[in-house]
Amino acid sequence: MGAENAPTREIDLDRPGKGPAVVAATPPRGGEREVRKGVGIVKPATGARLSFVYFDAGGGHRSAASALVSAAREQGLPWEIDCLNLQELLDPIDIAKKFVGIRVQDIYNSMLERGWTLGAGQFLPLLHAAIRCRHSVIVTFLKRYWERVQPDLVVSLIPNFNRELAESVRQALPGVPFVTVMTDLADYPPHFWIERETEYLIVGTERAEQQAFALGHSRDRVFQTSGMILNPAFYSIPGKDCHLQRKVLGLAPNRLTGLVMFGGQGSRAMLEIAMRLTRLDGLQLILIAGRNAKLESELQRMRFRLPVHIEGFTTQMPHYMQMSDFFIGKPGPGSLSEALFMGLPVIVERNAWTLPQERFNTDWITRKELGLVVRNFRQVDQAVERLRDPAVLSRYRTNARQIRNRAVYEVMTILESILAKRKATTRPRGAGG
Repeated sequence: MGAENAPTREIDLDRPGKGPAVVAATPPRGGEREVRKGVGIVKPATGARLSFVYFDAGGGHRSAASALVSAAREQGLPWEIDCLNLQELLDPIDIAKKFVGIRVQDIYNSMLERGWTLGAGQFLPLLHAAIRCRHSVIVTFLKRYWERVQPDLVVSLIPNFNRELAESVRQALPGVPFVTVMTDLADYPPHFWIERETEYLIVGTERAEQQAFALGHSRDRVFQTSGMILNPAFYSIPGKDCHLQRKVLGLAPNRLTGLVMFGGQGSRAMLEIAMRLTRLDGLQLILIAGRNAKLESELQRMRFRLPVHIEGFTTQMPHYMQMSDFFIGKPGPGSLSEALFMGLPVIVERNAWTLPQERFNTDWITRKELGLVVRNFRQVDQAVERLRDPAVLSRYRTNARQIRNRAVYEVMTILESILAKRKATTRPRGAGG
């Protein structure tokens, strides 16, 4: 399907499948529509139309888009939000899909699932070279899309394509602002998140802000929030007796509880972590395998000497984090931010297999004393033993709780201000010269 005929996609927030559900076509401007549960669109249509760009390479970009849609709905903002899965728009020109039958984002997710991330740093220059070779074609596809959808503001929640996105918006929609919202704690230059062509940048750390300034972006175009975007559900968690909730899962009510999770795709590293931690006394685990059904099955077949609850994909992460005392996983910005928001110290790994854009996260954890960084998960049992020291656990918990992350709502305020600025500087249609 060509770009000019590609359907407008919206995110179904309750759907656990791989791709976005197409729940409705975006109506013409001025048309009324029903806002149903799980639909990534915000009423009324008479307000501004925003386009959020995401893809499914990893789960963080979709999650951020879904969180922003939820926050806009929660606050009753007069926005109509169109969510574009860039991978689907560009499927007709995906070289990997054409020659090997697998889309680029699916290759990336398979690498994460299998732990094949050793060459990720070398893969990025190849990806960027491929994007440069197809730059004009990508811009053309995007221009056709913007000309049909006619947004008042375009928001990118993805890396690697922001030069193409910025140029296509400028060519198709002169005067329409283009905003990049970073869903990583820091950039991994060149040409990952921050591009000179981007008009506005929203970042979650001082490091990312300084990177933007170093590339020449002015201070009035760079906005720093208090962290990464979290689903609004984290801000309205009902108070529960975690001891009782543990019993419901078949866990001991008073044991130290570790939550092990590696994003929506899971990771086979969980098998080694579970094997090493089952030797420890006085511990229990909640293991979240994500969409990785094979991993979930392997974990179910393991023999544990400690209480364990195994879960596949879930939309109830606040619930499971509420029952936990610490977090073990990869140093991804989304999982880290969720765990720290819930006051959980973290144990993460850093070595040659760590994704290059996530290496800064491990330095940030160490500097702010938010948990422990191990060279590999063969040392995870030693890290847990250290974390069990009441003084150590208390210090890390205190540091985690000092982070007051309100980024999802701060982004809403920033986008409102950008829209207001555009409205104030745009001459009404029909005005005389």
